[in-house]
Amino acid sequence: MSDIAIRVEKLGKRYRIGQRERYLTLRDTIARYFTAPFRLFRRNDQSPFPNPQSHNSYIWALKDVSFEVRQGEVVGIIGRNGAGKSTLLKILARITEPTEGYAEVRGRVGSLLEVGTGFHPELTGRENIYMSGAVLGMRKREIDKKFDEIVAFAELEKFIDTPVKYYSSGMYVRLAFAVAAHLDPEILLVDEVLAVGDAAFQKKCLGKMEDVAKEGRTVLFVSHNMAAVTQLCHYSVWLDEGHIVKKGESQEVVEAYLSTVNTQIPERKWSYPGDAPGDDRVRLLGARILQNGKISSVVDINQPLQIEIEFGVLRPVSNLITGVNLYDAQGVCLFSSCDWRPNHLLPGVYRKRVHIPGPFLAEGRFRVLVQLVFYEPDIKSAVVPNALCFEAVDSDHPLSVRGLYKGKWPGVVRPYLNWDEAEYVGSLSTIEVNGLNVMS
Repeated sequence: MSDIAIRVEKLGKRYRIGQRERYLTLRDTIARYFTAPFRLFRRNDQSPFPNPQSHNSYIWALKDVSFEVRQGEVVGIIGRNGAGKSTLLKILARITEPTEGYAEVRGRVGSLLEVGTGFHPELTGRENIYMSGAVLGMRKREIDKKFDEIVAFAELEKFIDTPVKYYSSGMYVRLAFAVAAHLDPEILLVDEVLAVGDAAFQKKCLGKMEDVAKEGRTVLFVSHNMAAVTQLCHYSVWLDEGHIVKKGESQEVVEAYLSTVNTQIPERKWSYPGDAPGDDRVRLLGARILQNGKISSVVDINQPLQIEIEFGVLRPVSNLITGVNLYDAQGVCLFSSCDWRPNHLLPGVYRKRVHIPGPFLAEGRFRVLVQLVFYEPDIKSAVVPNALCFEAVDSDHPLSVRGLYKGKWPGVVRPYLNWDEAEYVGSLSTIEVNGLNVMS
């Protein structure tokens, strides 16, 4: 028996743009059938069905998309807005049909594609839970078994018998996710709806998706949160303008995607010393970001990295100071580091590295200022702002500070600090709450 849960083969979806397609009556259909040969001779066909090859009338949201997902896999779908991610999930959820190719889905599908998908606004939360379960093909006793767990997860005990049209967007999405995740779908499709919830809700939902995956169910997860994708998904698919750009191991796919989204400079070189920054004593010949011995535009914050500086000494010098400043995307200087050790350098090419431990940086984009200076008391040879630019991402690592939480994490740096174990001090006999003595 095959372990393939989803098979997508040469899938394509075309939409008509510019005008609405009107619905034809039976009379219209019969009339069009008999007049079809005559329309071939009309150069400007004004019918509601123009030539499918007309680029002015149609757009391909998906084109020639093929991949497979095995049972129990958690697969990330990433890409820019309009890349075709949501269209793909709608086809897999059987909301819309493909124009070409096919998508084979084996198993019961639970989908959360937008806030309140499948909910009837006039029905209460309780009624919508049972309706959603029925749509998934579940029996009433199966839904009864899961009902209390769904309501507790959504934290809507007080409002479960209120029509959902009165729910806020946060209440809507809490109930929608709880239903989709708890009614035992064999395949769970989740679009970027988690952005609606607060941090606590995102943490709970992402933890639930991990639990679903551990139970052997399949998850397709669309998100712009690269930290969540790299931690939740072992495999990812990158879509751009309806085509698959890259698919494979999540860390590699995310790195490739971010390298095109952001303007990154992992390496800077000056081949001709006369054009390089500096003076008649030293010249800056190059600088680069290294991780695991390779030049990297996207680095894992849980692993150490190095900033390497290459410079040329034109005549004997003493006490040359090499330094770097690291800035975040908002222009905040996270740190400045210089090598003040005394030295005497003869003419030649030299290379130095400064080591940044992991974990230390937070996620985000960083810029590096590189400098070569002599302190006499303040003489500079080369100061290059924005010499390098790189992206830092979090990964599923034992030392990850965020733990199971995949949402936004505060702080400009993210060091892994040692915490002591909880020390037992003694028994708790009586505590005072709001002026009242409460026995423990």
